[in-house]
Amino acid sequence: MRLPVTPTTTLWRELRDEVRRRYRAGRVIVAVDGLDGAGKTVFADGLADVFAEAGDAVFRAGIDGFHRPRAERYVRGRRDPEGFYRDSYDYATFRRVLIDPFRDGAQTAGTTGFQLAVFDVARDAPIDSQWVTAPRDAVLVVDGIFLHRRELRELWDWSVWLDVPVEIAARRLALRDGSDPDPEAPSNARYRQGQELYLREAHPRDAASVVVDNSDLAHPRIIGRN
Repeated sequence: MRLPVTPTTTLWRELRDEVRRRYRAGRVIVAVDGLDGAGKTVFADGLADVFAEAGDAVFRAGIDGFHRPRAERYVRGRRDPEGFYRDSYDYATFRRVLIDPFRDGAQTAGTTGFQLAVFDVARDAPIDSQWVTAPRDAVLVVDGIFLHRRELRELWDWSVWLDVPVEIAARRLALRDGSDPDPEAPSNARYRQGQELYLREAHPRDAASVVVDNSDLAHPRIIGRN
């Protein structure tokens, strides 16, 4: 089904076409990164939809499906910002069960299986995730925070950084999660400071293929390319 024509879907199609000009066949992995509240999941879902409407086999995953158990996430303390940045996700499993087999499937006629999620953070428990396969030509769209960490950049063929002021991101999170809309609130310190550590260390705006201002969800716009 073709999506309606709006400023948002027009941008998604422009980005899809940009990816396809660079990668006309084979396995392609696209990452959508940004602060919590930047609109990553909706943006990645839409990007996947426009790949699908063009006939591509598309798979969706989020880094949130690869959380570490609570005991590991909070090993530095429940309020520690560095723990939020460094200990939230199991990147080794992410690579082992999703990224590497997805890549390998291009060489094995699509017979190599991969998993799109392995952990339920709300239940703090592993999930029974089916192994899926894909045709030789396929697109994987991954969304999540911290995706331009230096040890992850090589995983993406193409990537987006969604640029949103922290004040807007905090208000969106408040509506979604019931958190304090003030980014400077003590209850937000772990997450705000963890994101600040990421921005200082990884410079995701400079690492992404495209930077999109997603402050207005109805009118996102490209503000940079790298």
